[in-house]
Amino acid sequence: MKARIVGVRHQRTRKRGMRGRRGQVLKKQITKLETNRAVFQQSWKYGEEAGRHSSGDIDSMEQQAHLAWHTCWPTLSKQMGDYEDVMQAGKAFMQGYAHSSGRSLNIVPMHLHRSAAAVVSACNEEATLAQVIVQLKRLPLTEIVVVLNGTTDHSLERVLAHSRVTLVYEPNRAGHDVGRALGAKVTTAESVLFVDGDMVIAAEQLAPFLYAVDRGDDVALNDLSSLLPAFARQDEVTRMKAYLNRTLGRADLQSNSLTAVPHALSRRMIQAVNPESLVVPPKAQALAIQHGLRVTAPSQVDVIRSNRLRSTNVGSGNPVAKLIIGDHLEAIAEWLNLAGQEVLAPTLSRSEVAYRRNT
Repeated sequence: MKARIVGVRHQRTRKRGMRGRRGQVLKKQITKLETNRAVFQQSWKYGEEAGRHSSGDIDSMEQQAHLAWHTCWPTLSKQMGDYEDVMQAGKAFMQGYAHSSGRSLNIVPMHLHRSAAAVVSACNEEATLAQVIVQLKRLPLTEIVVVLNGTTDHSLERVLAHSRVTLVYEPNRAGHDVGRALGAKVTTAESVLFVDGDMVIAAEQLAPFLYAVDRGDDVALNDLSSLLPAFARQDEVTRMKAYLNRTLGRADLQSNSLTAVPHALSRRMIQAVNPESLVVPPKAQALAIQHGLRVTAPSQVDVIRSNRLRSTNVGSGNPVAKLIIGDHLEAIAEWLNLAGQEVLAPTLSRSEVAYRRNT
């Protein structure tokens, strides 16, 4: 009987503790909501004030709005929480700006502590390249570098139609990876965002990669993990990417790789691995991890369904797949050369392999 009474008391104590913890969590959530509401209201007021002093054409007003948001940020940042809160505050600022200026600007205001640039690698992308640049101009970038290689269509005219764009023109076809390496070498920005000219990605989807690197990440990969099939239905490229990450001791990255855009790199990473290494993306990723740099996958952009199908990237054993697999093998060889056999992760048991094949 005594044991039963003690058990009941223990259960009551646990319930009171759970209710107390739930109450604390709820209180924190309410406090955060109240703080956010105040910050959003203040952001709107700052935007309204900035809008009253706006002038010039749309391009000038966009520059003014970015600068105004950058100026008022120190006051607001002390109360800012996570990335979503920051972006909501930016939206409130732009709503206030539009209210007083009478002009709705299509930009993504976000405060960056360091300079940021974007590198676009393209070849015969006349249908999409202009819109890719339009989306990049919505971000607070100090430079947009477009690397055209082997272009025979009207891509060059599409680029020249835009102001504030640095053009690197290579008459011979060099490939996306070489284009990214060239762009990384041309710009001196502290954070560099990489996209391809054949994929129009909204600025809102690109912003998290810049934000992650600006806040301390060295490599911000596109997190495609949830879009990939189970191991048994994965292609050889996906498996090779996962194998490399596991070999590097970063199984948590799964199949996420520098071969996929968008991604962003810090200047520290580019200097540590040398821009030339970006010609072989998996090798650059391996070197970044070997140097102890911070490699993450902060956000997801579905580039699998939007990837432009070409004769060279469809079907089993296609030329692009062979190239990517070869790049990963080169990365593994480089890793072993630098660190030795001891860096290899433990070999999976037969039961673990069987489990992965069936999930």
